[in-house]
Amino acid sequence: MSTVAFVAMPTADAEALWNGGIDAYGHRPETIISDGPGHPCRHCLRNIDAGEELFVFAYRPFPELQPYAETGPIFLHKIPCDRYVAAEVLPLILTTSPDFIVRGYGENNRIIYGTGAVTPVGDIRAYAAELLRREGIAYVHVRSASNNCYQCRIDRT
Repeated sequence: MSTVAFVAMPTADAEALWNGGIDAYGHRPETIISDGPGHPCRHCLRNIDAGEELFVFAYRPFPELQPYAETGPIFLHKIPCDRYVAAEVLPLILTTSPDFIVRGYGENNRIIYGTGAVTPVGDIRAYAAELLRREGIAYVHVRSASNNCYQCRIDRT
């Protein structure tokens, strides 16, 4: 099986928001208080603890606008956090649900049809590795199975 790396939101994207920047829709992020599990930070890939402030904002994990550039709400610690670095280890945010959507994308950042599947947590690594062995798949996204929210990216190593 090929090795996969779980990749968090780039620090430059997080820093832009921490420094007063705008989201994918041109708005400043909203600040809310976490009420506990269910607010996964896409930069450190950990859940934001109850009582902590967080940003909720529109995020587009693609380099340009195009028909397949999905944009949706995600969360980020309001106080800067360290970016997830244990790339080979399943991030904590992917242990909070029984399954997630795992889907492949091409070099052109477009969905590769037929790759999206609701995948049990224990099978994410294997399914992502299978997808990354296929011709034409450049990377994989992990998304919420219930809301389709972006969780993280998976690259081959």
